[in-house]
Amino acid sequence: MTTPATRPELTTSSGADRRAQGAPTGLRDLFALLGDLLIDGGDSRLVLDRPWGRNPYGCPPSPVPDLVCLSSSTASPISERAYARVEMAREQLMHAAISLGVDEALDRRTEGMRCELRGHLGLADDVDIVFSPSGTDAQLHALALVRAVLGDSVTSVVVGSDQTGSGTAASARGRHFSARTASGVAVTRDAPIAGLAGEAVFLPLLDGAAMQPRRGADAAVLDTVEALMRAGRNVLLQVMDASKLGWRAPGMACLDEVARRWPGRVQVVVDACQTRLGATRLRAHLDRGHLVLMSGSKFFGGPAFSGALLVPRAVASAVRRGHAIAPGLFDYVNRSDWPLAWTDLRARSAPRANIGQWLRWEAALEEIAAYHAVPETFRRMAIRQLGEAIGSLLLLSPVLRPVATGAAAVDEAGDEFGFPTIFPFTLQRDGRLLDLGETQAVYRALQHDLGSRFSGRTAAVAARQCLIGQPVRIERDGEAPAAALRLCIGARDVTDAWCDDITAARVNLESDIDRIADVVAKTELLVSGLSSQDLRDVCHAN
Repeated sequence: MTTPATRPELTTSSGADRRAQGAPTGLRDLFALLGDLLIDGGDSRLVLDRPWGRNPYGCPPSPVPDLVCLSSSTASPISERAYARVEMAREQLMHAAISLGVDEALDRRTEGMRCELRGHLGLADDVDIVFSPSGTDAQLHALALVRAVLGDSVTSVVVGSDQTGSGTAASARGRHFSARTASGVAVTRDAPIAGLAGEAVFLPLLDGAAMQPRRGADAAVLDTVEALMRAGRNVLLQVMDASKLGWRAPGMACLDEVARRWPGRVQVVVDACQTRLGATRLRAHLDRGHLVLMSGSKFFGGPAFSGALLVPRAVASAVRRGHAIAPGLFDYVNRSDWPLAWTDLRARSAPRANIGQWLRWEAALEEIAAYHAVPETFRRMAIRQLGEAIGSLLLLSPVLRPVATGAAAVDEAGDEFGFPTIFPFTLQRDGRLLDLGETQAVYRALQHDLGSRFSGRTAAVAARQCLIGQPVRIERDGEAPAAALRLCIGARDVTDAWCDDITAARVNLESDIDRIADVVAKTELLVSGLSSQDLRDVCHAN
């Protein structure tokens, strides 16, 4: 947690140590600066670089309308629309807390948010929702539920391990992924979590030499699961829909084959934290009994660190029947994270309120509601046109080298996610692929106003502050690691372009395409106009 720098008197009442002790949240905790509340209740990835005022994702806790954002695969700054919602939500909670207390008022509001989210996503009433501070926390929730249902002899198989969250290598093995939980409990990074520790098998998706998806993902999954079955293990199979590069694996037919061959021995957990799938595909996963990890950030553009686990009826019923949950999980959950019907787990969880997690989800729900208020025909058209423009810009660029997007998989539902929304690319200078460090320097330099370093028309391009998807590390045999940056289409690109006047909406889309072209132009300028040392100097100076 970041303690509010301008409000030191709030340190005791809103600090992580107090939450860790299970102390009830008081009304005065809600009077902290809104920006400080929005970065509370997460981990070190939300801590601000105070001189710069942004977190490691390049996002401040308040709106920045002039920032060109194509970063929804990583994180987006909060929008003005969502910021207004969290201001109102805090005021409403204050009024409710006068009679109920903050913890009870927040508990009731969180249950209402479950209903809202189910409605926006078109989910059945019997799908339960477990809220969490992040997708990585939600992975621990999923692991605990799977072990409760299948027993302790569970091995995690992670498909797309090279394109999932940085904490997955730890969370898949039931280990602490940070030095402090979002509840404020001090832990040892990579140490076993009581009752959750186990083994994991990691299946990468990217062939770094060819810059293409690996072949035979379905076969690799079947072979891996079969080997674990022969060893007497049950399996948590974490599949990808969609990855950091926008890929899906394995196919649904493969998952159906797993269910047919090993009934009751494999629980599928879908990593849909990018939330780049439509209602039909989402329901198809849940109808098959798959647990689904999602977030309100990423595609939808809410502030980072708003995770959730969607739990289908069969798994929820097993948990409610009293299956034992690993004791170490309770350092990662609060009472209001669990649905009201999960009485046993709620009784065992501390009634500590995570105000930051709640506010970030309020912001995310505002974005989700706004997106689904846009007609589906326009959503499809906007994503298709923006994607075609990005694809053309990448193909024409002498500097940006596109990485395959085809593995995004044709969506059989025919909705907007049948089109790519993440466009990865590497960088090249003089025919040489830039390595990881150089690519990271370009990523950081894009975020700064560098107009003073150039003259003429290029100065205006260099002055644009641009936020894109963080570098994804690419391992290469015998060579230094490279990295792919990402231009991303997010819900807010569609929502902000939409209006009832379709002509005006098309003009808005053209303006969006112009901004995308500016990002590409600045990236080309940084690679072609500055040396690697110049880029490093820029990053250190800022």
